[in-house]
Amino acid sequence: MEGRGVAEGGDVCMCQPVFPAHADHRDELSAGQLLKWMDATACLAAEKHAGVSCVTASMDDIQFEEAARVGQIITIKAKVNRAFKTSMEVGIKVTVQDVLTNVEKIVSVAYATYVAKPVGAGKIELEPVKLLSTEDQVEHSLAIERRRIRLGYEQVFQNLMQESNNEDTFEEEDAVSTELTHVQSTELVQPPHANHHGNTFGGQIMAWMETVASISASRLCRSYPVLKSVNMFKFWGPSVVGDRLVFNAIVNNTFQNSVGLGVRRGEALPVAVWNKWLQPSWNSIFSVEVGVRVEAYNCEEWIKNQARHINSAFLIFNALNDNGELLTLPRIKPTTQDGMRRYRGAIARRRIRLTRKCILSAKVDEPSDLWEQSNQAYISYSNIAALTHLAAKPGWEITSTLDDIKIWTHEEGDMLSLKVEMQVKIPSHLAFSLLSDFTLRLQWDKHFLTCKVLQAVNEDEKIYYVTSPPMTGHKPRDFVILVSKRKTCEPSEPYIVAVKSVTITSVPPSSEYCRSEILCAGFQIYSHSDNSCTVCYFNQVTSGVMPYFAANLTGSSESIEDTALECIKFLEVNNSKLKLKTDF
Repeated sequence: MEGRGVAEGGDVCMCQPVFPAHADHRDELSAGQLLKWMDATACLAAEKHAGVSCVTASMDDIQFEEAARVGQIITIKAKVNRAFKTSMEVGIKVTVQDVLTNVEKIVSVAYATYVAKPVGAGKIELEPVKLLSTEDQVEHSLAIERRRIRLGYEQVFQNLMQESNNEDTFEEEDAVSTELTHVQSTELVQPPHANHHGNTFGGQIMAWMETVASISASRLCRSYPVLKSVNMFKFWGPSVVGDRLVFNAIVNNTFQNSVGLGVRRGEALPVAVWNKWLQPSWNSIFSVEVGVRVEAYNCEEWIKNQARHINSAFLIFNALNDNGELLTLPRIKPTTQDGMRRYRGAIARRRIRLTRKCILSAKVDEPSDLWEQSNQAYISYSNIAALTHLAAKPGWEITSTLDDIKIWTHEEGDMLSLKVEMQVKIPSHLAFSLLSDFTLRLQWDKHFLTCKVLQAVNEDEKIYYVTSPPMTGHKPRDFVILVSKRKTCEPSEPYIVAVKSVTITSVPPSSEYCRSEILCAGFQIYSHSDNSCTVCYFNQVTSGVMPYFAANLTGSSESIEDTALECIKFLEVNNSKLKLKTDF
């Protein structure tokens, strides 16, 4: 039999049967064991790419969608999506297979960050990831966006904490003190818990954290809790063989299930309303957040009681009865100043989780996302991600070719998407600068009547208010759009200008205009040489923009070609003007 070798690129696959030793009281795979396997697989993928030992820096939010039972097979696939200077993002996909029915289900999809740690004090600069498929290219592009979210998370959290501190949301009636749920546990790091350099496996620490968090949750729910999600594991420092690790866990807050919200996407919710819902009545509490802090001591530090904070995480549990039904949990009350901080912190994290889940599970027929502090990073991510996925879809068909312009269409169900490809004699960075400023679009796009900046969020994000002239038999239309721009990080990657509609409470619909939605639109700009580039414009056609395209698709109008020609003319004229300025 011919050997197949290992997976190409940085891919690593692990298959594990679930034995009774891996299971909990329900004969289901324990979350701690699964976390160990996930970390081990992802670390192997990172080391396969780096060529040196790697350590876990963080693991993003994890959702557990399915349980694996004794006798079933767990398959974990991990691959490096993108390498930065010394760190890598690794994508992890976990599935469970029933050996009797051959049915396979997704357990979890997660992303982790690993840092290359060569022997000695030196550092290495990682090689770029080889992209072998369209999926690889998409994940490689979006890894940058996920990194932006990680780096910006703390600021978003602090802003929400400040909001929460201004709200009087706590009620003490019939509540249980959080101090009753405090659990402390100590572990000694031994050689089986560490790699060949003596560094403790991140997955082992995560498993210990899950164990102590589970005990803490059980003290509140008086039952066996089930881990449903994790709010990011972050490793602040290393631990080694011989270290004593002290785990402190305590319940921070209890919540009702997200299905109880009953709010449309795009609908405004004041902070007080959010917080009131996030502290539900006694009868509707089904989940509990437990915070875990890990401190490490070597022998000398142990004697002097000098701790090193090496890890923190927040784990969300449900409690089930023997029939698998959710159990109602008691409310909790913080009894110290630190307890109140943790109580409010849980509310802020819950708010971020809910808005993220709402945005990332959006359906095309739902209204645009409400733009607010808790979800800005995720709306920006979904904006870039939607355009990246649209551009990467297979099945685009050419419908028109005219000199330097090609028009493509893509049909998927009842969704029609357009792609206009233009060859332009202008440096790509200048085309990016001109096309990302939507106030300049009136100079070449006749579908823009007015355009003004509503909010300059940061250097890369702006929100615009746009009006369009009326078409025959239609009211004039207006749009509130988010424009997210991204410079290229590598020569082979495009500049990106992504566009989608958002909802801002200060700009409600008016009777004068028909408020319209842009699901996904924007530009990708590829450099060919110092003086030329390819500009690709994309648009998922909705009822709001269909009147401008319908006639052209039947062959009786040339509006798309005309607009593309005006765009090329606008770019090249501005390029010539810039050259004249530099010549003088």
